[in-house]
Amino acid sequence: MRNAGVWVGMVILILAGIVFWQSLSYDYYGDYGPGPGLFPLWLSGLLMLLSLLYIGESRKRVIQVKDVFPRAGALGDVLRIIAALVLFVVAAPFTGYTIAGIAMLFLLFCREYKWYWGLGISTLVTLLVFFVFLRFLQVPLPVNSFGF
Repeated sequence: MRNAGVWVGMVILILAGIVFWQSLSYDYYGDYGPGPGLFPLWLSGLLMLLSLLYIGESRKRVIQVKDVFPRAGALGDVLRIIAALVLFVVAAPFTGYTIAGIAMLFLLFCREYKWYWGLGISTLVTLLVFFVFLRFLQVPLPVNSFGF
């Protein structure tokens, strides 16, 4: 009951079963070859097989649930990453990608670097990604009223 490997294997098995079931609603063959149902059907079937093998292997080597979760400092790092992502998702529609991206990366970098290095790296990385998506990939990112 406290074996984390078995629980993870069961969650993956259930998710793969859902994908497998959904893939049956798509055509396996199309007019010109493989249809949209071929890849998810085989991939989810393989994932179900691998998850069953993982569950069987996990019964031999027990991983306790309490050993999986991070402790003390590592837990703070995980919570900081989650908080930065939530801040980005909430702020991006209002402030635009650049300001939300700089704020998110600054929250992640400020603990490892001096504040001015963290701000500089986060600004440079965010502007570089914005430029690549806008110019080369031609993917529009959310912008604020000033256009950035």
